[in-house]
Amino acid sequence: MKHVTYAEKAHLMGDDAADALVEYARALALADTTETVTLRAIDLHGNEVEATFLLSASTPILVESTNSGLEVPGNEEIVVNMRHATAALLDPPAVQPEDRSGDPRPRFDEEL
Repeated sequence: MKHVTYAEKAHLMGDDAADALVEYARALALADTTETVTLRAIDLHGNEVEATFLLSASTPILVESTNSGLEVPGNEEIVVNMRHATAALLDPPAVQPEDRSGDPRPRFDEEL
């Protein structure tokens, strides 16, 4: 479990969610873009909450380890999505040639 501090508020969440969040924020900053991510977390009062993070190049996020014995809120699907999005930002797919077989526009080598 880790503390994630964002906008002067701390939330507890699983290690995988906290680590994926900070890596995704880094990838978004490198790509000069923004995104929002909603994760289940535990607030300072011990309540399970959904926290939405606005991630951008100027987003300060602090992730700290903790020895909390609380049950980790489930974020498995969101973590997988963030990891895929992070990979796509850091290593985008190569550009593929366009398939023009169904293109209705005339080609330059065709008669009109």
